[in-house]
Amino acid sequence: MIKQIEGVAIITKNLNKIACDASEYITKILSRKSIKVSCIPPFETSSCKNSNSNFTSLVNEIDLIIALGGDGTTLRAFRFHPSDIPVFSINVGGTRGILSEIKVDLIDYALDAILNGNYYYDDRIRIQASLSDTIFPPALNDILLFRTNLTRTPTITLKFRDGIISQRMDGIIISTSTGSTGHSVSLGGPVVHEELNCLVINPIASINKLPSIIIPPEEIEISSNHRLDLIIDGQDRFLVEENRTIKVTQFPINARFIRLRKKGFRQIEKLGF
Repeated sequence: MIKQIEGVAIITKNLNKIACDASEYITKILSRKSIKVSCIPPFETSSCKNSNSNFTSLVNEIDLIIALGGDGTTLRAFRFHPSDIPVFSINVGGTRGILSEIKVDLIDYALDAILNGNYYYDDRIRIQASLSDTIFPPALNDILLFRTNLTRTPTITLKFRDGIISQRMDGIIISTSTGSTGHSVSLGGPVVHEELNCLVINPIASINKLPSIIIPPEEIEISSNHRLDLIIDGQDRFLVEENRTIKVTQFPINARFIRLRKKGFRQIEKLGF
């Protein structure tokens, strides 16, 4: 169901003048149309009616988040909020902008389409790691577990349903179909079409050359006999002690993009093929 846009939050790439200028431009256009604009720090402007880093205070005031930057900014936007509020991603200063819908030169076209309801929702699964009573932020792309001690190769044990795999390896990546074009593909993993709800398990430097595995988005248990770093979407890092069990499950609320048109090979095209 298409929803009328009454409130918008803007998040930008840090210290990027082009992104900040574009955000100022968008803010002025939306404000003239009586749409309330909230700025997510570090971006601030006198044109914004509200500036707040606490999503809880904004959740009932915004219908859309606009992310201006590269894929890192888009990932930050989704970690900024765990709800299904949609994100419209504009590539400003990103290397490839695989998650983005447009480049900065199409802002006028995009705003006109969105405000007139000419868009659709693109929902993507997210995953979440937990450790006993600790629940980590959701990941749109991937969860990376990598050895903390670079002089020792840990034995990592993977449990899925009633199956157990135990191998010596540097680490492991659990990625969504969205994240299959990130760290996973750089390690030789497959590019999985973004509309498929599945997970890619990609071992890192497995001694026995364990291949990548594609599985349904169900609970996975991972443990290691040495410390691991747990890294979410390449941005948030946490330490996991040895012999602790990490559970990775599907996050109950999907990430939601706003798209203007369907693309058959979006990921492959964005990768430059």
